[in-house]
Amino acid sequence: MYDFRSDTFTQPSEEMRKAMYRAETGDDVYGEDPTVQRLQRLAEEITGKEESLVVSSGCMGNLIPHMIKGGRGKEVLCAAESHIVRHEIGAVVSLSGTLPVTVPSDNGIMKPEDVEKNVHGYAYDMSETAMIETENTTSGLIYPMENLAGIKSVAERHGLWVHLDGARIFNASVETGVSVEEYASTADDITFCLSKGLGCPAFSVLSSTHDFIREAKRCRKILGGGMRQVGILAAAGIYALEHNIARLRDDHEHRKAISDALEATGWADVRISSTNMIFFTASYPMQSIIEAFRRKGVLFLEDGGMGRIVTSLNNTDDDTEATVRIIREMRPAEFCI
Repeated sequence: MYDFRSDTFTQPSEEMRKAMYRAETGDDVYGEDPTVQRLQRLAEEITGKEESLVVSSGCMGNLIPHMIKGGRGKEVLCAAESHIVRHEIGAVVSLSGTLPVTVPSDNGIMKPEDVEKNVHGYAYDMSETAMIETENTTSGLIYPMENLAGIKSVAERHGLWVHLDGARIFNASVETGVSVEEYASTADDITFCLSKGLGCPAFSVLSSTHDFIREAKRCRKILGGGMRQVGILAAAGIYALEHNIARLRDDHEHRKAISDALEATGWADVRISSTNMIFFTASYPMQSIIEAFRRKGVLFLEDGGMGRIVTSLNNTDDDTEATVRIIREMRPAEFCI
């Protein structure tokens, strides 16, 4: 089977597993796991932030900033397509009390002027804007630096906090050549995932100021995220950051090959093709298309009525060539079986 359902299905390599086996551990709740400490220092070097904190997931990494800088009666400005709105089960509202206010966007990418139009100051009967959330990449699309810098300027004019959901920030960095530190400079805090294209079995990292991370540790505890001898997992993160960033280019090349093949079919309309993600529509029921490809050994998902294909380190050059061949040989009549 050629699995393109998500880059979260990646498996740790043999070398990563060896690093996990050799990991030195301690009690991380007490700050005594040396491998976790090393991972956090590495994240600080990459993001340029003062301090970092390992958290169990990207969802937790997105929620904690809203607990600290948002809360009841406060709102966060974000795109309707953002992960905190569509894929985190309303955690921002139910657990932090922060109200998401969606700003017009182009496939998740907001313009600074649209953000500024939606800033609300104090009023006794309205929620007050406290935060802005950006996401890079968003549905595989790279947020332009000029947009991010402009949004940060809006935030500074109005005294707002900026949270960057950088779950796939390394994909953006590899594709553009813009460093993660430069992207992170457009936000007050950034979270990135180790469990997607970087191939780890778990964890995200949240990076910001010393004072912010001090509060973030308390929020992590409230959410049940205090972990003990997790250097075993942190070692996988260190391995990924040292070995698996540059190879994201392979995923991008595989995405392009598959996207080009879909475009040439005549029945697929590719709407988004960027970094390691493809979204496409068709005049046939998407579930029928998914099932037809499944019968031929190619797995992908439906998202918002579109087919979604995500490339990752699961997929070799040979896998991609085989998938391209299957796409070229597929006939629409097979979607009606």
